[in-house]
Amino acid sequence: MKLYDVYPLQSIEISKGLGSYVFDVNDTKYLDFYGGHAVISIGHTHPHYVSRLKNQLDKIGFYSNSIEMPLQQQVASMLGEVSGLYDYQLFLCNSGAEANENALKLASFHTSRKRVIAFEGAFHGRTSLAVSVTDNPKIIAPINENSNVQFLPFNDEVALEQAFDMFGEEIAAVIVEGIQGVGGIQVANPSFLSKIRQLTTQYQSVFIADEVQCGYGRTGEFYSIQHQNVQADIYTMAKGMGNGFPIGAIAVSPLFKPWHGQLGTTFGGNHLACVAALSVLEVIQGENLLDNATKIGTYLIDELKQIQGVEEVRGIGLMIGIELPVQMSEVRKQLLFEDHIFTGTANPNVIRLLPPLNITKMDADFFLEAFKKRLQQY
Repeated sequence: MKLYDVYPLQSIEISKGLGSYVFDVNDTKYLDFYGGHAVISIGHTHPHYVSRLKNQLDKIGFYSNSIEMPLQQQVASMLGEVSGLYDYQLFLCNSGAEANENALKLASFHTSRKRVIAFEGAFHGRTSLAVSVTDNPKIIAPINENSNVQFLPFNDEVALEQAFDMFGEEIAAVIVEGIQGVGGIQVANPSFLSKIRQLTTQYQSVFIADEVQCGYGRTGEFYSIQHQNVQADIYTMAKGMGNGFPIGAIAVSPLFKPWHGQLGTTFGGNHLACVAALSVLEVIQGENLLDNATKIGTYLIDELKQIQGVEEVRGIGLMIGIELPVQMSEVRKQLLFEDHIFTGTANPNVIRLLPPLNITKMDADFFLEAFKKRLQQY
């Protein structure tokens, strides 16, 4: 059997990782400024993380959600403490797409409505409901097409008001990323998020904050919309939650009342996943990684804005987009194969930086020096 060929692959085989670095099979060292799509939040093979997972595996790795599992409540309690959402409820699943699926389903249950507002440039996942609110027709199969979803321009308050004026009583939810990742690191305006909060409250709709990529401390606040002092009804999360172990979740406000069978999952919240999540939260808290994300992120953004040739720098904390001219489209590839630095991309011509939250100023300077050198060649 062959692998189903859906991924464009770089000709690099990574064999191990340590902190902010990974190593290929030839022992070539790479600075990881992408973290596998923002997944590596506390660095590769963090000793506390590795120890916690090994110890748990010696006891039990999995059992289903048909039995009591105190580890799940420990995750919920610690997540409430670190995020400040003390009175929210936690449902554990396996991925960001699954988190968004459950958030949308819960919003529809709660409101008895079908219509959803999403935004141009959005990416919420590839499963059925999640992909229907994703602004990429190429990956939406005919069976996923959903006439209940309306896409509005991102950060357009007038369009949002008009949509609610027209069919506000039909809207189950508004789903939005505090910072669009795949959309090119586009930051939601404070007034735009406030308008979403105002209108969803007024029309008794649900405000879903997709924090899968932009959340979990990446911006220096635990959730990105907390920078704007706005509170959502449901927060979705995954990526950095398990530092590479598959886990996702939704944090649900007290407005929602659960009933048995309303949501469900086989693997979600298993023993190993919970220990992975706990170890990440313990490291974030113990090593002050929210402060580090703010400090190093601010330093990177300030330095990048001064580099000649950069058209625009967007983002907050360690979620950074660098927009380059079209003629510099090879910079990311040069950084990878010549400077041995992993970065991400978003069209058009945006380099995405999503490094671990515990990177150092030395790591930042190493990247900045290589990046400046690349741009000087043009």
